[in-house]
Amino acid sequence: MSTSMDPAELYRHGLTLLVEKDIPGWVDLWDEDGVLEFPFAPPGRPERLEGRQAVLEYMRHYPEHIDIHDFPDVTIHRTTEPETIVVEMRAVGRLVETDTSYDMTYIAVVTVKDGLITTYRDYWNPLAAVQTGADFTATRSTH
Repeated sequence: MSTSMDPAELYRHGLTLLVEKDIPGWVDLWDEDGVLEFPFAPPGRPERLEGRQAVLEYMRHYPEHIDIHDFPDVTIHRTTEPETIVVEMRAVGRLVETDTSYDMTYIAVVTVKDGLITTYRDYWNPLAAVQTGADFTATRSTH
């Protein structure tokens, strides 16, 4: 991974990898000690994953559960810290098991150092996920 990408470029590249179902490529964007947090995780779901390997294990089956077709609405806000961005986005696709549509909005706070993600706070709405029919009790596999 080139360290020349700024956080916004790296994030957009990561979205492309997710649409392409390239989970190993997406995980390669992470620092070895990167942390993925879910502040609104429902009971029984992880609130924090520590390390690239934990992120890989969590995301490994993502394409088997959610088939993301596009991120049609992505707004990236720069912060006073050059390495940190705030992202508002929408993912659309389908739930593989039920073949129903998937349309979810997210806010993420992401910090990148030396061209790799070091922290990623994923603010998603578990109540909206339930309304889409997504089963996040077995394996939550977005981002």
